[in-house]
Amino acid sequence: MPLFSKKKDDDDQDGQDGHERGNRASVDGAEHAPPDEHTRLLPNRVDSNRVLLTPDDPAVSPYNLWSIRILRYLTVLFTIITFAWWVLLLVSTFATPPGFHTRGSGFLAFSFASLSLANMGFVLIFFGVPAKAVRILSFVMSFLLLLDMIILLAVQQTRYEEDWVGIATVIWALLMSLWTLLTDRMVKWGKEEEEERLTGRAETRRTLTEWTAVMVSTIAYVVMVVAVALITLTVILRALDAGFAAPGKMYAVDGDKYRIHVYCQGNRTNTLGKELPTVLFEGGEQPVEQGLWSFADNAIKNGSISRYCFADRPGMAWSDTAPSPLSAGFAVDVLSEALVKAGENGPWVVASAGIGSLYSRVFSSRHGSDVKGILLIDPLHEDLLGPWASAGRGFFLWLRGVISPLGLERLPGAIFRGRNSKDRVYGRSASQSSKSIFAKLQESLVLESFTKRDVQASRQIQEKDTPLVIVSSGTEIKRNTEWEKKQRDLTKLTDNLKQWDIVNGAPHHVWETLEGRNQIERRLKTLVRGK
Repeated sequence: MPLFSKKKDDDDQDGQDGHERGNRASVDGAEHAPPDEHTRLLPNRVDSNRVLLTPDDPAVSPYNLWSIRILRYLTVLFTIITFAWWVLLLVSTFATPPGFHTRGSGFLAFSFASLSLANMGFVLIFFGVPAKAVRILSFVMSFLLLLDMIILLAVQQTRYEEDWVGIATVIWALLMSLWTLLTDRMVKWGKEEEEERLTGRAETRRTLTEWTAVMVSTIAYVVMVVAVALITLTVILRALDAGFAAPGKMYAVDGDKYRIHVYCQGNRTNTLGKELPTVLFEGGEQPVEQGLWSFADNAIKNGSISRYCFADRPGMAWSDTAPSPLSAGFAVDVLSEALVKAGENGPWVVASAGIGSLYSRVFSSRHGSDVKGILLIDPLHEDLLGPWASAGRGFFLWLRGVISPLGLERLPGAIFRGRNSKDRVYGRSASQSSKSIFAKLQESLVLESFTKRDVQASRQIQEKDTPLVIVSSGTEIKRNTEWEKKQRDLTKLTDNLKQWDIVNGAPHHVWETLEGRNQIERRLKTLVRGK
């Protein structure tokens, strides 16, 4: 009996030793196994004997969770996609890829892409430091972007101008803003989960580094929300201006890619069996509607001319923007196409001012005998294009275009100065629109290359018997001897110079003085009547 008792005791001892060895083996295995989300780094919460870590321990991190790590990988992927889209939009400003043309300018889409890129950059930088202020601001930004998307889609004109590129960009910006909201909330949850598991409670204190990160991220998102708010107000202005109808008609050109505005006024008149030429006005630095339009109407009332037309260059007034690059030759081709579609085939007397004279000269050379006279008002010579084509001016125009969707110039005019749709489309505020800035940037980029070549070629093929009149600004000639020299050179464009007038005291826009208006009107009458 004692022997059996001894045997049992031995067996019990052996079992106990085996159990202890098993426990030690399992502990050793747990110690050597790499910590992951399944091992939880520490025993389960219900284990009262677990050892808790301090809040500052590097192991206390939301990155312990696979869900948080996947969230970060996706954020990196979205950032790469956003950056690639941003680069593509940047390049399209200077050389538009096929199918990537936006008729409104592309600056709004670029602004939304820049906003998305900045948003994703800040998400990555402050990924591990969630902040309630960021979530609130992301929600506000998402609401404003949703409003932008609704307006752009609901208004036919803005939907047409932005096309799929602008619409896709604002939708992406909205999705990235919502992603910021989701990411910050998920990281907050993961951080609390790991703190409770590893330290016993969710940490409510922040280090100085974390408070600095919260402050910087909050400031960054405040700036972005203000920017989106300004963009929203500008989009609302554009929606209001969409109801301001053009006086003429819009004609699709260049394979129906965009439209050109053409307006004609007056009656076709015959004298001695010959139809009198229609005066074709070309604007200078400003649209025709801003100055020469009222002059043309007065010339009809005074009987100096019987009929006139003008076609806004791409990006000016009501006309859509064209793909880049856009030289004078390209612009003249689409203007000619629009005139033909409008049923306007001449004969013409072309009248232009300033930089617009480059386009009129190319038009005249390409339409040969259909042009019965040329009137140039203080024209810009092709040898003086340097300041207009400088890299500094190009960069300034690009930078001004990038910030133009914020409406920093247009909004104060609309709110405090009573500027209306007329002012913004072709009046005092027209030069502040994204379309106008984009058109000037396109013009500046190729002035010394493609456009100069087009103008020089036009000089060679211009019919030499075409009547020519030049009306120069006395102020510009007195101020710059080189300007006077080049004005004199332009009198040799044809062999049939009728008159070179220098209007004393008149500015570059000669028609702004009474003497200048009268002189231009007299010369136009002479060219139209052929006297």
